[in-house]
Amino acid sequence: MTETPLVSISCITYNHGPYIRKTLESFLAQKTDFPYEILIHDDASTDDTREILKEYEARYPELIRPIYQVENQYSKGICNVSGAFNFPRARGRFIAMCEGDDYWTDPGKLQLQADYMRQHPDCAMTFHAARIVTESRAFMKKTIRPYHKSRLVTPEEVIDKPFNYPTASLMFRTDLAKELPGWYHDCPIGDVPIHIFMAAHGSVYYFDRYMSAYRLGAADSWTTSMKKGDPGAVEKRYRKHLADLEAMYGAFDRDTEGRYHEAILSELRRKRFLVELNSNNFSVIREKKNKRYLNELPKAQKILFELRLSHPGLYDALQKAYYRIRGIEGGPTE
Repeated sequence: MTETPLVSISCITYNHGPYIRKTLESFLAQKTDFPYEILIHDDASTDDTREILKEYEARYPELIRPIYQVENQYSKGICNVSGAFNFPRARGRFIAMCEGDDYWTDPGKLQLQADYMRQHPDCAMTFHAARIVTESRAFMKKTIRPYHKSRLVTPEEVIDKPFNYPTASLMFRTDLAKELPGWYHDCPIGDVPIHIFMAAHGSVYYFDRYMSAYRLGAADSWTTSMKKGDPGAVEKRYRKHLADLEAMYGAFDRDTEGRYHEAILSELRRKRFLVELNSNNFSVIREKKNKRYLNELPKAQKILFELRLSHPGLYDALQKAYYRIRGIEGGPTE
């Protein structure tokens, strides 16, 4: 590539064979008036992901820059491989994120976000709405729409939020991404630390436009792996995750000298509430201190939790009837 890219696309893959072609094609479909590069980190996939990546690398050698690991880095304790392997080699002024099982749906996405960030040098990060593609049969909403109009988002809102921002919607400044602190690298998830770090170092803007798809329930995804095994193992996993998040937010609180302390405390209360729900401790929904966080849940989900708590037999019967009527074999997938 002779021109320096304005945007570096960071894509991490692991056993994304069924999805990676759609992901790559969504990158290649972007219509821009600037050059961009595609940085791929494959974490020693054991399916055909590597072969598909090599096929695209051969077709677009000036555009696609892959790393093929021979040993899985995540299993060695490197939680955030994007920050370890892709961000340091990014040549663009901005980094756009998209993992190998998600994809972009709007060919004007990169242009829109990059234009805004060029016009607003104080902007550290932009993001947008996404649609959900569900791999399982769970009851799920179909979109991730954090706000209902395009606007600036305050640091407190970024920290204390009842929803996550779609990873495939993120674009942020490369100079800041190369200064991410130790608590980012130690955290078991990479997107939340990026959100709060960027919010503390510049403005954040949300586009109320669906420009990506989030694939829920894909094999080997973080969400799927968290729910594998018996209930005891699942609960232990979630509580370890909570402890890691508490350490991360504590370090962030110290780094920012307490400027966002109240927002951090509220967010941690929400995280603890959600861990209890994910651990099937549904009695927490009736605790007064959790009323705010219960009301943030979708209405249908609240009704299901209440029904499961008060009438577990009826809940199971209705659920089985629903899947029988729908003609779905095997019932729901958690």
